[in-house]
Amino acid sequence: METRLLGAAALLCLVDVLQAFAIEDKGDVFKRMACPSFLMFDNAAYLADMTFELPCNCKPEEVSSVVWYFQKDLGSHKTTVLTDFAGTVVVDSGHIHTGSSVLKRFSIRMFSLIVFRAQVTDSGHYLCGTKQGDFFYGYDVDVQPTKDIAVAFVDRGQHVQDDYTKQLFSLFTTFWDWTRCDRCGVRGEQRRIGLCYVQSAQLHPRYRTAVPNVTSCGSRAVPARFQHPARLRRPEVAVRSCLSPCLKEKVPEEGVQAISNVIAKLGEKPWLPRVPTQFHKQPVGSGLIIACPGARPEHAVAWDKGSVRLYRSRYLVSVNKSMRVFIDHGNHLHIQRLRVRDGGTYFCWREGEMVAGFRLSVTRQPRRRRALQDPETIYAVRIIGTSYAIISVIFIVIHVCRCCWQAFRGPART
Repeated sequence: METRLLGAAALLCLVDVLQAFAIEDKGDVFKRMACPSFLMFDNAAYLADMTFELPCNCKPEEVSSVVWYFQKDLGSHKTTVLTDFAGTVVVDSGHIHTGSSVLKRFSIRMFSLIVFRAQVTDSGHYLCGTKQGDFFYGYDVDVQPTKDIAVAFVDRGQHVQDDYTKQLFSLFTTFWDWTRCDRCGVRGEQRRIGLCYVQSAQLHPRYRTAVPNVTSCGSRAVPARFQHPARLRRPEVAVRSCLSPCLKEKVPEEGVQAISNVIAKLGEKPWLPRVPTQFHKQPVGSGLIIACPGARPEHAVAWDKGSVRLYRSRYLVSVNKSMRVFIDHGNHLHIQRLRVRDGGTYFCWREGEMVAGFRLSVTRQPRRRRALQDPETIYAVRIIGTSYAIISVIFIVIHVCRCCWQAFRGPART
């Protein structure tokens, strides 16, 4: 017991030492970088539903915790404080939903602000400072929408958007690197995301960019007269086919392998991949959205239904307006108006490796006999009774009028 306690104490001491080194290294970064005397804003552009991190690149040495502020427009009286005033906020990114407030989608780690599943409404100014209102560093964040994104399938000979050039400015697309092949051993696909950028000599000088006179289309550095054409240009995604070999798995020792083979063959289904599988039941006619575990929008993600490959060239959202099954730009698989034939096992690939399965059973809702006490039955009886009463009154009124008319005309004939 004493040996275990000594070992645990030594391990805790080692962790403390490593943490001290990490904090000291972080402190050295702040010592090397002086804060600007005039607050500038670094431009950063992302695609909606992505997670981004904004480091507080400078602060005084005596400041032990920072506060992040968000302003939609610079100088606005409406400012959102992104902190718990303790320097950290713990967020489980797996429980974050699209469209929720930024106050529910952020975390502060080692003075850096992390925003999960960014939305277009998160575009604006982010300032790192103290709770007394002293600012050290700022960012101009542009989150570009995925709605109506331009898609080009390279295998079909489709091309990306042409540059838009005017006398005082030009619009173009800057592409990220191609993702990894989303499958291995079979034909897969790669994506390349492109964001809209503007080049002009009339950008606001308070906004700092990586390339001179170039900033993202949604940046506040863009003059107001250029913003309308900049909003009309959409971000882009290019898709092409690829083929990548699978990595060889490490083979265990001979004795261990023999035992594992015997255990694995008991109840094994060799036609199914060996991945964790979830089971789910969903009624006919409902909608379903499946997310790949651990995947983010910038990852290379693919979906299969059994042995059928759901390629983006056919199943990417907006490829066909009448699509019922599609993959969105956040790598989620959507199935609308479920049918019985949609049941089966769906497999998810992440970064070229199959990581999870999803066994879907589509059930028909059992028919249930209505009772007289059911609200639907009471409502139906009221409607039927009211309709019958109205029809009866109309019938009686018509006959009374007819009799009166005949009685009125009878003496005239005699």
